[in-house]
Amino acid sequence: MTSPPPGQLETVVTAAEGPVEIGPTTRLPARREDVELHTPDGLRLVGELALPPERDPVATLVTLHPLPTHGGYMDSHVFLKASWRLPALADVAVLRFNLRGVTSPRGTSEGRFDSARGEANDVAAALAYAEDHELPHVAVLGWSFGTDLALMHARAPVVERLVLLSPPLRFSTDDDLAFWAGDGRDVLALVPEHDDYLQPAEARRRFAAVPQAQVVGVDDAKHLWVGEPHVRTVLDRVVAAVVPGAGPLPTSWDGPYERVTTRVRRG
Repeated sequence: MTSPPPGQLETVVTAAEGPVEIGPTTRLPARREDVELHTPDGLRLVGELALPPERDPVATLVTLHPLPTHGGYMDSHVFLKASWRLPALADVAVLRFNLRGVTSPRGTSEGRFDSARGEANDVAAALAYAEDHELPHVAVLGWSFGTDLALMHARAPVVERLVLLSPPLRFSTDDDLAFWAGDGRDVLALVPEHDDYLQPAEARRRFAAVPQAQVVGVDDAKHLWVGEPHVRTVLDRVVAAVVPGAGPLPTSWDGPYERVTTRVRRG
């Protein structure tokens, strides 16, 4: 791999040994592998699967990232930190991938943004991958635009539940909510108090159409879940949903890990 040109961000990975407080730059051990997903309409999507370092996973998160036209991609920070922490702390597998037309350091997925229509094929490809690789107890974890994709397209039998972060209910419709109401699978929505699009009171009103849906308002949080306390709240809630009885997650680690930082390359 060639070095980035001067002025471009580069990632620096440093091996380290605990004990350490888990923070934004802490990447815990996992079996990480680059994956390719193949959509029903013939596109190749790039992603990564992170598995527990020494054991089989007890549950799986298939992540659907925020709106690509507003900077969403597979490395959006909550999903990146989920992949860095949950395999080691909770034995949870995390599948992240770039939706069609989206670029990250992992690469670029083929195709182009299609306003939640063509992305139905991307969701299908990710769920088929999880099923084909016998990943257990699949939950779809959507964030923002990804929550619309989950509500609209994550209906395959392999999916056991939806976990929705900052759902705007922008592309999804009342008909999509009606599907989940009739379907009966668990739906958990984590809604920031100061969300830019849908705040807890309105979210409870909208999701009342889905009797089994649980809407949890998160005090002081915003749509992007910036800040380590909010990331910990999200990951604790996610793990509790997909691994009943688990959590809260440890906040420290005593063992080998990696410190991952970014910097502007000079010279």
